[in-house]
Amino acid sequence: MEEHYQPHQIESEAQKFWEDNDSFAVTEDNSKEKYYCLSMFPYPSGRLHMGHVRNYTIGDVISRYQRMQGKNVLQPMGWDAFGLPAENAAIKNKTAPAPWTYENIDYMKGQLKRLGFGYDWNRELATCKPDYYKWEQWFFTQLYEKGLVYKKMATVNWCPNDATVLANEQVEDGRCWRCDTVVERKELPQWFVKITAYADELLADLDKLEHWPDQVKAMQRNWIGRSEGIQMTFKVANTIDGAPEEFKVYTTRPDTLMGVTYVGIASEHPLAKAAAANNPALATFIQDCKSNAVTEAEMATMEKVGVDTGIRAIHPITGREVPVWAANFVLMDYGTGAVMAVPGHDQRDYEFATRFGLPIEQVIEPANGESIDINEAAFTEKGKLVNSGEFDGLTSEEAFNAIADRLISEGKGERQVNYRLRDWGVSRQRYWGAPIPMRYLEDGTEVTVPLEDLPVLLPEDVEMDGVQSPIKADPEWAKTTHNGQPATRETDTFDTFMESSWYYARYCSPKSDDQMLNPEQANYWLPVDQYIGGIEHAVMHLLYSRFYHKLLRDAGLVESDEPYKRLLCQGMVLADTYFKLDEKGVKQWIAPTDVDSEFDDKGRMTKATLKETGEAVEHAGMSKMSKSKNNGIDPQDLIDQYGADTIRLYTMFAAPPEQTLEWSESAVEGANRFLRRFWKQAAEHIASGDVVAIDLNALTKEQKDLRRKVHETINKVSDDCERRLTFNTAIAAIMELNNAINKFSVNTDQDRAVMREAIEATTLMLAPIAPHAMHSIWQSLGHSESVLDASWPAADEEALKKDAITLVVQVNGKVRAKLEVPAGLDKDAIEKLALEHDNVTKFTDGLTVRKVIVIPGKLVNIVAN
Repeated sequence: MEEHYQPHQIESEAQKFWEDNDSFAVTEDNSKEKYYCLSMFPYPSGRLHMGHVRNYTIGDVISRYQRMQGKNVLQPMGWDAFGLPAENAAIKNKTAPAPWTYENIDYMKGQLKRLGFGYDWNRELATCKPDYYKWEQWFFTQLYEKGLVYKKMATVNWCPNDATVLANEQVEDGRCWRCDTVVERKELPQWFVKITAYADELLADLDKLEHWPDQVKAMQRNWIGRSEGIQMTFKVANTIDGAPEEFKVYTTRPDTLMGVTYVGIASEHPLAKAAAANNPALATFIQDCKSNAVTEAEMATMEKVGVDTGIRAIHPITGREVPVWAANFVLMDYGTGAVMAVPGHDQRDYEFATRFGLPIEQVIEPANGESIDINEAAFTEKGKLVNSGEFDGLTSEEAFNAIADRLISEGKGERQVNYRLRDWGVSRQRYWGAPIPMRYLEDGTEVTVPLEDLPVLLPEDVEMDGVQSPIKADPEWAKTTHNGQPATRETDTFDTFMESSWYYARYCSPKSDDQMLNPEQANYWLPVDQYIGGIEHAVMHLLYSRFYHKLLRDAGLVESDEPYKRLLCQGMVLADTYFKLDEKGVKQWIAPTDVDSEFDDKGRMTKATLKETGEAVEHAGMSKMSKSKNNGIDPQDLIDQYGADTIRLYTMFAAPPEQTLEWSESAVEGANRFLRRFWKQAAEHIASGDVVAIDLNALTKEQKDLRRKVHETINKVSDDCERRLTFNTAIAAIMELNNAINKFSVNTDQDRAVMREAIEATTLMLAPIAPHAMHSIWQSLGHSESVLDASWPAADEEALKKDAITLVVQVNGKVRAKLEVPAGLDKDAIEKLALEHDNVTKFTDGLTVRKVIVIPGKLVNIVAN
């Protein structure tokens, strides 16, 4: 074994061994317990960032640990390869998305291999490959035949720059999440998948996910947003040409119905559109709303504005007329596109009424009789009805039923369960995505593409003009036939969440060319035992993926109800940010690697200067690594400098996996020093020659102490890796053991035997974290098998036993002595030794001992007065 730690040589040799032996390839094996560990696959952007490295290191450590438990471990990797970034990059670089994507995949795959991640590359997939999206297209046609897919005109979020539809979650402050362009509202024909048909199951099955973060489950519950209420009918008092004579309103608070003073409708509501024909102010308002914020969070804080449509609605119980206003806080996509406004008991309605001088009436008072003033703010709690005619005196709960019964009996309403969740719009107008497998006959009839004609291939040799999708711009591509009749293809492509919603299942049978999934293979591996990825995917990818799994189950392709048993959401990686102001006062962000920093004795930064010029720069704190602030750390540079094992060790040690990791160059160096130190310990031990077997009956105190430390560490690290997933504390425990090894003097054969046990145990415990170095050390220790296939060390219960224990002795609650006694000494003997201790007699002399309490293994408490 080389005396000095040479990471690049060591890592190259280990990686060649794994590749030559196809070490991570797995097949189904019913004689073994399976373990499927999966990290969210990356978008092939060109280079790995530290967020990737952290995510994939966590997954690899878990996978290698579970393999050492004797399990059949699957850890695959692939590429979420479709999407707009490839189109934008292709336009910028004057190329096509396909070659740009494939080049990036090749480069990033090389980076992943250099980090030593143990993937079964035989299962690699890329979502842009026809052998993948063929089956996604086929499944879509099956859902269409079952009535779970439909097409309709829909008001959508439209990014004019990217020329595509955005989900509500992709609109931030009224702008596109990718390019920051102001988003417009636009009506387009769109394909939808009926996720609402599974809303109840998606909600109920969250209770089955015992090993998911509570925060993620809460986010999904809120997003599904189940509510029980009443849908009622308001008739229109003054009809307008082209306008409906009645409309629906849904409310969860029918107890406030008697306080309605106006109705709010969405700008896209049929009533608003009809009224706008003779109302220029309303027409302008409708146009302005097309660029309004569309997320509920944004709507809660934005200024409430609207226009009186001139239409009057008839209250379904009192019969009085109330004005109908088009309001920017009402969306057509939520509920019925109309809300009954009760400004006395809804703060949003109150703000609107106050702005436009609309009546505010109190119909609920606090149940405890407290005084309120609705002229100051809406009273939004439930209570007791007032000013509500026949319903006066009822509680909110009683009024819910009474008002519901009244409306139902008169044919003006019905009880209804509603959801915030809306059907999944999967149409996108971009090019780089899977074509939607639908055809249109000359008479407009829509038909599915049959399996024998799938996949509908996306042409890859195209030119991007940055204006229109190449398949939309080329009428020849759309031309096809169906049963010999002329037809045209759908030119919209799938939302990329379609691809990422089932990739985990395709890994189980990636080479299957005659079916979407091989049920035998899929049901062996699924569900995924451990899934790892960012919490930012909680209500998009993770919800869609759960839905897709249930669709696969109902199609008979899988048996389980949920795709992922256990979910770990890793924290972000933060780094220091630095800037200087240019001549216009604009911040110019500077890479941390270009800055020298000085700190005081408390670790606070006192000075930051440019390395090249010594010019002072400003420190702007730590923030998520990003291109915009130029504070990303290139993993490739770190691998070149320190080796992959150092980077892996650092990312696992710097913070618990679910918390943010603050980047520290000095901590990286510390991780490297630790590996060098352990390498040197192992090398010196191996160089000293062969060892004899440990004679357990002839151990000295020092030998027993080191053995106890070894096996205590095994217990601790095993629990941290298996149950708690706190790898930082596991590494801290290994480092403590390493310190104990350093202090242990080796003078005899028995010493060397105990040292060998400690070195081997440390090697095994570090093998999942720093696999390259441990691969080499394990071989040098004389083992014929790879450390990858070695068993995880088991704690020896006998070694954990202590010959002697130290007890704290208290007199009247104050520590007066420490007592070392043989382990297993009985209570009476412990009491006698404690009472006879010199420092104890000093504080009990002249007093009467009333009680002696012995807490085994911990303390003796003497009560005297």
